[in-house]
Amino acid sequence: MATCPVDGTPIGKSPCWRDVVKRAELVAMTNTTICLHGESGTGKEVVARLIHQMSPRSHGPFVAVNCAALPEQLLESELFGFERGAFTGADRVKVGQFELANGGVLFLDEISEMPLLAQAKCLRVLQEREFVRLGGTRPIRAAVRIIAATNRDLARAVAERKFREDLFYRINVFDIRLPPLRQRPEDLMLLAERFLTECAHANGRAPAVLTPEAEAALRAYRWPGNVRELRNVIEHATILCEDSRIHIHHLPSDVITRAGPTNADDLGTVERQAIERVMSDTNGNKASAARKLGISRSQLYWRLSKYGLGIT
Repeated sequence: MATCPVDGTPIGKSPCWRDVVKRAELVAMTNTTICLHGESGTGKEVVARLIHQMSPRSHGPFVAVNCAALPEQLLESELFGFERGAFTGADRVKVGQFELANGGVLFLDEISEMPLLAQAKCLRVLQEREFVRLGGTRPIRAAVRIIAATNRDLARAVAERKFREDLFYRINVFDIRLPPLRQRPEDLMLLAERFLTECAHANGRAPAVLTPEAEAALRAYRWPGNVRELRNVIEHATILCEDSRIHIHHLPSDVITRAGPTNADDLGTVERQAIERVMSDTNGNKASAARKLGISRSQLYWRLSKYGLGIT
């Protein structure tokens, strides 16, 4: 997920994305527990960090734990820590993530994957604001704000007895639902341009530009991996292009073959729309439009003629 380099705000102008940012702003100044819902790659951690940055806890730590990345036997000790001698091999005291996040935010990503036993212990922390390390007896206060995230339907998981109902209601006090990229068409090129700039800086080169055909393919694609997938596609294409212009053949094959258009006429329709939009954005200035499209003026004239857009 791309953010503004000035204030860290997630990039986007679509109504559904503005609603996400607005809800984040409203809840940031409270201590309310939050649950972020959204498909993988929609930017849940970026929104969590935005909430943290805007909150009174902004000077405290932001600690992220991916509940799906740790095996069940390790997740508990990772979250709560352990005392020396708590189990075989525990030859030292380990501070858990709840302690590390003291005074700040603990971001529990993919909380739906948390084992039921760990869910019960998390519920106690939310209820009592304290926990005990594995093998310990002394309660430790947890001055921590919880922001949870999931790409699954938690209500269904509750119905299937895979997620505790009491914990669901504890974490879902204030929910924010992140829209998939396919529902944010206005944001696609804003994000792509930001990623082009980031990739250029990372590789010490000038930002590449998308040809109309490449842009048309990006706009037609459904983006099952959402913003994360877009970032990867841009990086892939930036590496392959040699003249600072990303052509359609520089895109991954999945984007080309699964973009939606099934023939040249359909892709041409999307390309025509892209050219019309750029011509409108530049008030008909063909030199500016050609630069923005990453093509020469003669190529632009040819396409204007091809699509019957007129040359005035």
